[in-house]
Amino acid sequence: MRARSVAAVGLASLVVAAVAGCGSGRTNDDGGGGAGLVIGTTDKIFALDPAAAYDNGSLMVETQVYQFLMNFAPGEAVPKPDAAEKCEFSSPTVYTCKLKPGLKFANGHALTSKSVVFSFDRMLGINDPNGPASLIGNLQKTEAKDDLTVDFTLKVANDQTFAAILPTQAGAIVDEQVFPKDKLLEDADVVKAKPFSGPYTITSYDKNKLVAYQANPDYNGLFGKPKTEKVSMKYYAASENLKLDVQRGDIDVAYNTLTPTDIDSLRGSDKVNVLSGPGGQLRYIVFNFNTMPGNTPAQKLGIRKAIASIVDRDALAADVYKGTWAPAYSSVPEGVVGATEPFKEIYGAKPNKDQAAKFLADAGVTTPLALNIQYNSDHYGPSSSEEYAAIKSQLEASGLFKVNLQSTEWVSYQKERARDSYPIFQFGWFPDYPDADDYLTPFFAPNNMLQSHFEDPRITAELLAEVTEPDNAKRLTALATVQRSLASDFLPIIPLLSGKSIAVAAKNVHGVENTLDPSFKFRFGVISK
Repeated sequence: MRARSVAAVGLASLVVAAVAGCGSGRTNDDGGGGAGLVIGTTDKIFALDPAAAYDNGSLMVETQVYQFLMNFAPGEAVPKPDAAEKCEFSSPTVYTCKLKPGLKFANGHALTSKSVVFSFDRMLGINDPNGPASLIGNLQKTEAKDDLTVDFTLKVANDQTFAAILPTQAGAIVDEQVFPKDKLLEDADVVKAKPFSGPYTITSYDKNKLVAYQANPDYNGLFGKPKTEKVSMKYYAASENLKLDVQRGDIDVAYNTLTPTDIDSLRGSDKVNVLSGPGGQLRYIVFNFNTMPGNTPAQKLGIRKAIASIVDRDALAADVYKGTWAPAYSSVPEGVVGATEPFKEIYGAKPNKDQAAKFLADAGVTTPLALNIQYNSDHYGPSSSEEYAAIKSQLEASGLFKVNLQSTEWVSYQKERARDSYPIFQFGWFPDYPDADDYLTPFFAPNNMLQSHFEDPRITAELLAEVTEPDNAKRLTALATVQRSLASDFLPIIPLLSGKSIAVAAKNVHGVENTLDPSFKFRFGVISK
């Protein structure tokens, strides 16, 4: 899942709390009218209208065809100007962007500050339940000061996440002469009108079957001229067909999503390269503070610390996920600026039964302790069953716990979790943007999305400090502080695994590794063959 309204609501919650309490096979035609790059995926497009789309499949398209004021260069987690020449705070509550002159959409319409204002006003005005408007919940108003200058007035001063939000799906710049102000535009009408100012335009569109792209000669942005003129995106219903086609050379690249077993198998092929980079995904165990075992807060904390001391992340990463996931030792995963590893420092990189036993004994917990752990059987992939079977085995091997595992499909899982039915449960996160706060405020601020009854004024204050600190060095210190506090004194979650971004490419394909990063932006323009 990607974030929804909670990510935007979180900052407001922090401020309130602070004030109150402190088809298969390559065809002869690649769809673009000539030889080009063919990429395969199992991700699906929800919509081409940015106001309607908040999913990875739609983001894939948006990354190619729309321009953003700020964007993430390949392999980087700090946003840089794209359609903008520069963006900066002109006052604590005003973020100002100056556009590059002469920008235009593929249909010839000018891209100006009016386009930017229209895009953000439209996003908030439509506020589609399936769209990403919640990400700009801290935006009070957008104003065009002249043809090239845009002012964003924020509700909360010094919001250090705003620059990182501009490259998200909420920040795509659309053509005010094409998109209706107060309603969504159908995919066919988007393609026909060509309101594209990104590195590519769409030349043919068969939704979730085959989409063909052509390099946009008028693109003037962060990524420069694409290395490949024509690209086709091919959509698969089943990952096994995606694996077969990339293995036999019917497509050039497979990206999202192959199973760990398929990836492990492809590593032995002499026809393809398996490439990886930090992906920003996070998997973890969540504790319901009301219903988890323990008669007192001290006992509950001791139980959480004992579990943190026993889980073997290396074994999960290697044995279950075949190296497609990496051990995670913080609420913020590796590859994200500001990430630290306090769980490794406090509880160790390897299981420590003696340490776990001491935590339980000091808290007065009788062992073996019964644990009811719930996991999801479909949303987080087919390996979840194996993952939680391994966790059960690890905990029981210590002799300190007796684990009862149960699984539920996603729709029921979400409902039951909200009803406090699960004392300990599996959860995961696909980030909206590669800023450390996207892994913190949505989960640990008041009224957070975990619905685990965790809230603490100290953590609320530490979150507010990191999200509003304009000095980068001081902000990194504040981020480290909140990560360590969560790990040492609270443990509302235990991080387990950080997902790598994985792609499989033919031997003659180059540049794929450059776009595998925590931004989740898969950029066709850096790939060539």
